[in-house]
Amino acid sequence: METKIMMDYLAELAANNDREWYAAHKADRQKATEAFEGFIGELMSEIGKFDTSVLGFAPKELTFKQVRDTRFSKDKSPYNPSFRAHISSKGKLPIPVGYYIMLRSGDGSFLGGGLFADMFANATTMVRDYISAHGDEWNAVVNDEKFKKYFTVKGASLKNVPAGYDKEHPQAEYLKFKSWYIEYPLSDAEITDCENFACRAAELFEIMKPFNDFLNRALKDFEMPSR
Repeated sequence: METKIMMDYLAELAANNDREWYAAHKADRQKATEAFEGFIGELMSEIGKFDTSVLGFAPKELTFKQVRDTRFSKDKSPYNPSFRAHISSKGKLPIPVGYYIMLRSGDGSFLGGGLFADMFANATTMVRDYISAHGDEWNAVVNDEKFKKYFTVKGASLKNVPAGYDKEHPQAEYLKFKSWYIEYPLSDAEITDCENFACRAAELFEIMKPFNDFLNRALKDFEMPSR
């Protein structure tokens, strides 16, 4: 898969983030988008070797638009110069959690997993309750040697353990969290290694799978709010 096409286009978009350039380079955008969707298809096949729940989606269904909503943002640049996708058993919805990838030229590219969104209060409560009740299981996941080699759990956090939870709980620090996610940063060199990138990404996603599985057990009864 020619990942260099994607990264070259993203570098150009970052340097020319305006509507005139975007419109004038439609053909380049289409080639880069097709390359990214082709890569996602290849990546899904690799992930499917250890997690068949992600199979059955078209790559295009899992990707995010580059057009930005600037209405409430200080940054008025019209486009997000990245390619992004979320691969899970229900597509690109944030829950259930799955395998997230963001590609940007220069820096900011990463592979991610877990619950990034902290706007769903009931989801946060579900995960806190599950960690509280399954502390040993959580400890085994986040302290696994292979997991710790690549990942550190991050997330928006409160200053104190919230009311209703044991402040002396062995996982008290994680009970403060409002979201729980992990990231593995990617260099441009790793991404443009066409021979190995999909396999390498899938290897890292396989290592994060127990983390995702734990969160999805916690979130099994979650329902996305209706709009």
